[in-house]
Amino acid sequence: MASGVAVVLHMAGCRVVMTDLPRPTVIRRTVAFAQALFEGSWEVEGIRAVSAAAQDVDRVLVEGMIPVLADPEGRIIRSWKPDAVVDAILAKRNLGTAKGDAPVVIGLGPGFTAGQDVHAVIETMRGHHLGRIILEGSALPNTGTPGEIGGRSDVRVLRAPDDGVFRERAAIGDEVVAGQVLAMVGDLPVTAPFDGVLRGLLHDGLPVVKGFKVGDVDPRPFREHCFTVSDKARSLGGAVLCALLYLRRSE
Repeated sequence: MASGVAVVLHMAGCRVVMTDLPRPTVIRRTVAFAQALFEGSWEVEGIRAVSAAAQDVDRVLVEGMIPVLADPEGRIIRSWKPDAVVDAILAKRNLGTAKGDAPVVIGLGPGFTAGQDVHAVIETMRGHHLGRIILEGSALPNTGTPGEIGGRSDVRVLRAPDDGVFRERAAIGDEVVAGQVLAMVGDLPVTAPFDGVLRGLLHDGLPVVKGFKVGDVDPRPFREHCFTVSDKARSLGGAVLCALLYLRRSE
């Protein structure tokens, strides 16, 4: 979702800098700029991001790319006094973002209150209100159930069966069948819940705890969806851009 927002903002001419964990736990890695922290660089829809240190950011931006920093708490970014901060962690709670972080602070999804800890909240729940800009109050509460895709909701999400080290046994974009082993956590398999396309999978070698989200199977037979920004992410990107322009105008 954060990368979808970054794509829209970058295409609109914004100078985008992204931060993440040193070893990101994103599962839709083929369309996530966070993958640059593993690979050195990564491209999504023709836009290239590169793993960067703080001193490299200006050069990377001048070259038309998106710098991605290992800065999980955003301390480096905040020290630069950016024009805007977008919290797209989707943790379902505020991990420390505050209105004082920038002239415009936007939070995605539940966990934020517009007017208190952020200037605007973007609704992330699929449905009629997806992408709504909230200037007072909060997004809809977290249901704990992923949004429905192709008639499947929670069952499409793969979770770690136990604590251990994650080892992939399939690749994003593979057509999979029900019961197929897609990964291992220790000696326990992670299997496909139904026939479909493997759309997301955690990076190999990361430690996980039982219940941690490690993958995503899409029941729809469209492999190409694995390599482009989703409708939801693009919608959120458009909403963030609109909120940013509105709030800048209102300063």
